[in-house]
Amino acid sequence: MRVNKKYSCLPAEEKGIHIINIRAIEDIGYDQHESTLLNSLSKNPDADCKYGLYFRDGKRKVDYILVYHYKKSSTAKTLSRKVHHNDSGVRSTKQDQPLPGKGVQLEMGEGEPQVDYHEDDKRFRREEYEGNLVEAGLELERDEDTKIHGIGFVKIHAPWNVLCREAEFLKLKMPTKKMYQINQTHGLLKKINSVIQKITEPIQPKVAEHKPQTVKRLSYPFSREKQHLFDLSDRDSFFDSKTRSTIVYEILKRTTCTKAKYSMGITSLLANGVYSAAYPLHDGDYEGEDVEPNDRKLLCEEWASYGVFYKYQPIDLVRKYFGEKIGLYFAWLGVYTQMLIPASVVGIIVFLYGCATVDENIPSMEMCDERNNITMCPLCDRTCSYWKMSSACATARASHLFDNPATVFFSVFMALWAATFMEHWKRKQMRLNYRWDLTGFEEEEDHPRAEYEAKVLKKSLRKEHKHKETDKEKLTWKDRFPAYLTNFVGIIFMVGLTFAIVFGVIIYRISTAAALAISSTPSGRSSVRVTVTATAVIINLVVIIILDEVYGCIARWLTQIEVPKTDKSFEERLIFKAFLLKFVNAYTPIFYVAFFKGRFVGRPGDYVYIFHSFRMEECAPGGCLMELCIQLSIIMLGKQLIQNNLFEIGIPKMKKLIRYMKLKRRRTLDHEEHVKRKQRYEVDFNLEPFAGLTPEYMEMIIQFGFVTLFVASFPLAPLFALLNNIIEIRLDAKKFVTELRRPVAVRAKDIGIWYNILRGIGKLAVIINAFVISFTSDFIPRLVYLYMYSENGTMHGFVNHTLSSFNVSDFQAGTAPNDPMDLGYEVQICRYKDYREPPWSENKYDISKDFWAVLAARLAFVIVFQNLVMFMSDFVDWIIPDIPKDISQQIHKEKVLMVEVFMREEQGKLHMLETWKDKDKKKGENCNNHSPRLSRSRSGSLSSCHSYPLDV
Repeated sequence: MRVNKKYSCLPAEEKGIHIINIRAIEDIGYDQHESTLLNSLSKNPDADCKYGLYFRDGKRKVDYILVYHYKKSSTAKTLSRKVHHNDSGVRSTKQDQPLPGKGVQLEMGEGEPQVDYHEDDKRFRREEYEGNLVEAGLELERDEDTKIHGIGFVKIHAPWNVLCREAEFLKLKMPTKKMYQINQTHGLLKKINSVIQKITEPIQPKVAEHKPQTVKRLSYPFSREKQHLFDLSDRDSFFDSKTRSTIVYEILKRTTCTKAKYSMGITSLLANGVYSAAYPLHDGDYEGEDVEPNDRKLLCEEWASYGVFYKYQPIDLVRKYFGEKIGLYFAWLGVYTQMLIPASVVGIIVFLYGCATVDENIPSMEMCDERNNITMCPLCDRTCSYWKMSSACATARASHLFDNPATVFFSVFMALWAATFMEHWKRKQMRLNYRWDLTGFEEEEDHPRAEYEAKVLKKSLRKEHKHKETDKEKLTWKDRFPAYLTNFVGIIFMVGLTFAIVFGVIIYRISTAAALAISSTPSGRSSVRVTVTATAVIINLVVIIILDEVYGCIARWLTQIEVPKTDKSFEERLIFKAFLLKFVNAYTPIFYVAFFKGRFVGRPGDYVYIFHSFRMEECAPGGCLMELCIQLSIIMLGKQLIQNNLFEIGIPKMKKLIRYMKLKRRRTLDHEEHVKRKQRYEVDFNLEPFAGLTPEYMEMIIQFGFVTLFVASFPLAPLFALLNNIIEIRLDAKKFVTELRRPVAVRAKDIGIWYNILRGIGKLAVIINAFVISFTSDFIPRLVYLYMYSENGTMHGFVNHTLSSFNVSDFQAGTAPNDPMDLGYEVQICRYKDYREPPWSENKYDISKDFWAVLAARLAFVIVFQNLVMFMSDFVDWIIPDIPKDISQQIHKEKVLMVEVFMREEQGKLHMLETWKDKDKKKGENCNNHSPRLSRSRSGSLSSCHSYPLDV
């Protein structure tokens, strides 16, 4: 393995001084007080390198860290302790050995422990890989003498020439010297913008990157041949820490070690345990009195704090520190949260309208009027008795809060809101692309994943074993067919499991209602419906939370066995599976209440039974919309409170505590361990590794579904989502800044597949709300009654119109109430909610004409509502341009300015060439006019003359 000259061995060894025997000087009689004095006067090497942010020379910045486990022999530990004795202020000389190179060789003698071939194999692979990194131009430094016992760190620094080379390969857009004026608004718009800026000044973060800019540097893909175009006055800050770590990570992915036919990049090495972690460093500490100002500290103060919840996010600083992909997530979350404000206001108005008109609602007044003396049929066989409709007065009044004409308007408004939100985000995304110099960025194909490479290697080895010629192998659909079949069967099974659990909850509701109906206390019998609904929803919530975690793991496993080629393909497939399973899990109980409960009950005397013993449950007299509202609100709030917040806070802290306890148990008890301060890379190693943005997006997408899909039944959903998101933004920010290792910055110009999922949910929301309004609520039956059956043009008599009559003598044997005199009088006719012929009709209990009239009106409403709202949404999409006009003008201006820069450069080159030609011509004439003495050496003179332009 080639050794770079910059990384020779330690100077002490070169001079012939054996490092292990330095301690013997004290034994000879060296003055210990003088040693103490010298140590006190010497500088702290950890402070020089800013506690791990720089190499030991204090000049080269650490751009990336590789972490590995190693095992020390007992002899090495003894010698290490001997070196450290009475020298706690100075770090071990074994620390920070240059790589690659041969360190100090210790002779263990007969006490040498048995060789661990597995560990040796890992060490050899590390040596080969690190040697290849050095050949790629990176500079490395190792540190094994840390407070974390058995953990070694390799610090990586990318020098200037490597940064320039890789920036050119990656086509990174960098700011040039050319600056131009950003178009500003004029006239009335300028005054309005200035007023808005003054009003919003208190809620703006105190960050330099967030201030409005009037000038912008022209950006251009970096090129080593055109370095004169870029402002290189400060090379240390030209490539920021985010860009440097991205460049190093690209080299790490590209560099391989090929030991024993294995072509292993950093992902394969991490997967096989050769390295245990790889991450860039945070900029420094975020808390403490003596902490130097850094971007992490600024983000913690102005972004990751609950005290600044009312402020805008410093998105540009987030992008500068974490990269474009994470910056786009928080920008999208901020836009979504802002758009929830008008939706919440309208939802509150709709709810208040329901509260204000509840006393004027004629159907609920008729249900609460005890003078009507409407006797309802039993809710279950034998144990349940007849009951008065007035006992459901509270449910009827509460249903009006969410089932009123304003709900229809709110459903239309939310459909248009969803379309406006998507268009607003597209425009915001284009502004960010322009501001972040991503306008011409195109994602290139990523490196193959470690699992894919291993699978291809196995396939090629099998073919080699069969003596077949092997071209460049790749996985075909035949190789993946077992995985595809497993995916199909697994997803069908998981969906079936969800349906089975919902069915089990239905059985629980039916059996519990029958059991509570036997209660001897009147209060117990009156609260049966509320008790059953509340307990069933809580069970559903617990099951949903548990299955969410299970389905997340199963979706990842199903995606892994597919062996996608790239990380992008893996992420998209994982998102699709996880979203499908979690969508079914979260919304199946709500779909049941909205569209199936009470639809297949049958009628008195001919009920539908499950397992020949359990009667299907019915909706309340006021309809199922109130129960749908309860179901939606508890599941939504429970998921947000327990899963999104408590889990996000509690689980990372618990993992961090467990990791800390394990490391504390493994620490040695040397004196130096208590004295020296942890290095930056040691502190970051104890943080939780970044697991991607999929969980963050997923919880917000599921919430978006709660806000849009069933908003007709719960107008306050946007308000609760807004309150959750205000906390969620700061919670996620705090997690990224303080709890997680710094992720590798990834360039991205959009939010990827999540945008398509959002559009799909927006379209589905229109259809679902149309069915909720027409089939779940009583909006359509009320309209049909008002315009077709009402005698005086009012809603008086509507409740009686929706109830059918049943003769109690027609009960099937063994289904009549055990106590028919429970109400104090004998019941001859009881009522039930349905459109059927009365018992005195020729076709008794058949479906009446009113049912078909209402059904036709419901279907017509669905068609009209769906097409009208879809058209209005598409009109909003069409009328709002995707790219803001000022941004398109600025992009065009940048192109024109860049052409001007290159034209001037070209003209300058032509002018220089003409100048050189003129000088060459004059020089030739001077050579021809030389004296005869000089003409003898004419050939030499002419050659020197003609060499002039080349020298220049």
